[in-house]
Amino acid sequence: MSTPKRIVNALAMPVVTLVVLQTLCLLNGQSVISNMKSFDNFIVYTAIVMITTMALSINLNSGRFDFSLGSMASLSSIIGAKITYGILSGGNGSAPLMLCISLVAGVILGLISGLTYCTLRLPPIIVSLGVTLVYEGIMYTITGGKYVMSEVQNPSMSALTGTWVYAALIIAAALAFMIITFDKTAFGYDYNALKSGQKVAVATGINEVKNTLICYGISGGLMGIVGTLNAARNTTINGGQLNFGSIAIMFTAFLPMFIAGYIGRFTNEKIGFLLAAVCMSLLNSTFAVFSNSVNATMQSIINAVLLVVFLIYLNNNDLIKRLLKA
Repeated sequence: MSTPKRIVNALAMPVVTLVVLQTLCLLNGQSVISNMKSFDNFIVYTAIVMITTMALSINLNSGRFDFSLGSMASLSSIIGAKITYGILSGGNGSAPLMLCISLVAGVILGLISGLTYCTLRLPPIIVSLGVTLVYEGIMYTITGGKYVMSEVQNPSMSALTGTWVYAALIIAAALAFMIITFDKTAFGYDYNALKSGQKVAVATGINEVKNTLICYGISGGLMGIVGTLNAARNTTINGGQLNFGSIAIMFTAFLPMFIAGYIGRFTNEKIGFLLAAVCMSLLNSTFAVFSNSVNATMQSIINAVLLVVFLIYLNNNDLIKRLLKA
């Protein structure tokens, strides 16, 4: 397939999504992105979805389903907020510092989760569910089950998501990091080898445990970034997410992950994550336009229906092509 055709195919879904959703909004007398504030929200949500999808895919592509991503995001952001605006600065910290601390905290939490999995050798779903409960318990202990608000409601945090520039820089940095790490380094080559054939890769001398721990660490670090962006966007962090309440954060990545897998056929998989996140952010902006008639429950139902429809399309792609050619 020629390069121009690949570009067209890769951009087809975001373009079609924009046209369809913009048409729906125009029929309602509005636009998907009507002003600078909605554009800022669009870029911020794109960053959150893209990075969450990347974090989910790292282990999922290797057969490790990690339910603890949401708890990592929340706990790392709570740690970042408490240290940045409490211990270090007495309330006068900065969002960039909290972002860095949350990232480091996320890496550590990810490594602990990965080390637990490698040590126990239980199915990853079971381990991740256990880790989720532990992290949610730690969150509850730190916050007393209350919302963290005073630490994240300040001008510095507001500025982080108040303009699209910072989110765009985070998108560019995360995208560059993922492409370089997974496509241009020895770790990335080992990761792809293990993903393609674990037994053969291990037989050639690749250290599976080391690669796994790095995967968990990177995934946790990405969720630390997501936690900070969510905290700045929502101006609060829920410290009482017990009984798997934090898992909802991870579920935002399911539909874009499958969309990215489809787009990845025509371009780099990481670019697919970005384009899939753009599609989801356009949908989220459309929900905002119809907020009076589409509540949170309806949004969840629509997302679930879209996921099912897209999976049906993926599983019957060849059949659909044959029917269209007939």
